[in-house]
Amino acid sequence: MSKNKYKSSGRVSLLDKEKRRIKLSKLGNPLEKLHNVIDFEMFRAELEESMLNHDKKSPAGNKPYDVVVMFKIILLKRFYNMSDEQIVRLNLLPIKV
Repeated sequence: MSKNKYKSSGRVSLLDKEKRRIKLSKLGNPLEKLHNVIDFEMFRAELEESMLNHDKKSPAGNKPYDVVVMFKIILLKRFYNMSDEQIVRLNLLPIKV
């Protein structure tokens, strides 16, 4: 699986990623908790098959977010009754709503 198949989170240094991970971990990062309980990689093939647009005529346009991360976020939204804005505020997804 090529790393550049999905969107990146922008220009973030290695130190920034580590600081963010530590901060979220101290706050009780729900994605981290899910990751420790369930191996989501077993869903990757099925998610990519059903969710990605394989009929694109050209490589133009934005790359999609990682399907496994999006699946985790959908589960979090359902379990915790969270809105898109709350997910973005927790910095779980690097987009602006």
